[in-house]
Amino acid sequence: MRRPRTGGGTRAVLLAVLLLAGCGVPVDEQPRAVEPPFGPPAAPTVSTPAGRVAQEFCLVRGDRLVRVVRQVDDPGGVDVQLRRLLAGPTAAERHAGLGTALPGALSATGARLVDGRAEVDVAPSEVDSGRSDEVLAYGQIVCTLDGRSDVAGVSFLLRGRPLGVPRADGSLSSGPLTAADYTALTSPN
Repeated sequence: MRRPRTGGGTRAVLLAVLLLAGCGVPVDEQPRAVEPPFGPPAAPTVSTPAGRVAQEFCLVRGDRLVRVVRQVDDPGGVDVQLRRLLAGPTAAERHAGLGTALPGALSATGARLVDGRAEVDVAPSEVDSGRSDEVLAYGQIVCTLDGRSDVAGVSFLLRGRPLGVPRADGSLSSGPLTAADYTALTSPN
């Protein structure tokens, strides 16, 4: 009868330990810098949909002007941005309590850029709407268009002639207006 062998398992474990010990990290007498294998890590990138750009609009909450930013496919010119403003707040903006004084308080019919100034055409009012938010309506247009990098002021024309429009302080101006003329009505988002 044969005797079972003993120690075979012990020899295998000992052999494995010796082999693994030979595959370790070499021992240095002093610390050394370790270089990443593929160079420094790349800076994280922010992914935005191709062609989307931020465009600023000025809406109304209560009796205050509030700036909002929308993502649009193409910023277009001042007339395109005016038309987007005239379309009113988006569903999400309405849900956030934002509204508009446009249309109703005034009827803007178009805009163009002339020597760095936005000229906005206004149609004569057929009927007195009874609205008292005319200052907010003009403020919405001025603050929206003046936020563009290519605009250095906004003027209003009625039948091709300069139109005096109210500033935040109630005074009338037919000269180019800027967002600074409505600072008293502008609230932080």
